[in-house]
Amino acid sequence: MAVPIFRASIPKSHPLIHSISSALSLTDETWKKKRLLSCSAASSELKPFRPELCFSVGTYLIPHPNKVEKGGEDAFFVSSYNGGVLAVADGVSGWAEQDVDPSLFPKELMTNASNFVGDVEVNNDPRILIGKAHAYTSSIGSATVMIAMLERDGILKIANVGDCGLRVIREGKIKFSTSPQEHYFDCPYQLSSEIVGQTYQDAMVSNVEMMEGDTIVMGSDGLFDNVFDHEIVSTVAGYRDVAETAKVLANLANNHSLDSNFDSPYSMEARSKGFEPPLWKKILGMKLTGTAYPVLYYDDKAPLFVDLLADLSGKPDDITVIVGQVVSL
Repeated sequence: MAVPIFRASIPKSHPLIHSISSALSLTDETWKKKRLLSCSAASSELKPFRPELCFSVGTYLIPHPNKVEKGGEDAFFVSSYNGGVLAVADGVSGWAEQDVDPSLFPKELMTNASNFVGDVEVNNDPRILIGKAHAYTSSIGSATVMIAMLERDGILKIANVGDCGLRVIREGKIKFSTSPQEHYFDCPYQLSSEIVGQTYQDAMVSNVEMMEGDTIVMGSDGLFDNVFDHEIVSTVAGYRDVAETAKVLANLANNHSLDSNFDSPYSMEARSKGFEPPLWKKILGMKLTGTAYPVLYYDDKAPLFVDLLADLSGKPDDITVIVGQVVSL
């Protein structure tokens, strides 16, 4: 995902309050211990016939092939707070045109979100959590973001700004799917360090009633641009371990993104929005292909970057996958 919705002048120096690794994940053993702690306390407020629910989580991140050295521009965290919190942010790579590291903003945003998970003002509301994390983020840049918070009674609260995605899978079918927020094709809503841009108030909010055994697949657009929903469902069905499932899905997305013969969800959407392959490719019977280079467009406010279509059917990108299985104590 590489489309900033504005260009801005950048000060010579800008303080970074916090930094975060590209993969704020917990080791399997640490997560298991934290998950048990998360699920262990009984609540007198819940109905006695319904067990408390929480997440068992697996994560995997594969950086863009050209960004391996710095770990990519995605960031995420998982928390055992309440029934579990899952969050991912995807940095806007167009900031590199302004000599700004696009990974700093999403990393700090996720650090702040993880710090404010249990804040009284947040009150288990992922939209408010996004707003508070954004308010305390001082890095230059922008990012799409999604946060999902599971209540012990099984209600999943989701807040999304942009084109990160989430699927709820139950008994081999997709029960719920988020929709991307876009200004137009390949230009998603995004939180920003600048005045121009979206805020937590623009977040799309959803509540889903979860059941034991449900699986959540959540990730940056690098997953959903390269893997079809039916492939996600079949992968979830084929693996019981959430860590293994996350790894398999990430590798599948990565392989598709580099496959010149794969007609990806991204390229299919591009065609549906009116993008066409060059004439010489039509003559040779070749199909529309994936993204490669930025082309400058203008509107009445600011220049916009749009990724046009070039050499690959998939879409090379940072790929973050979070798989959460709903379990009871």
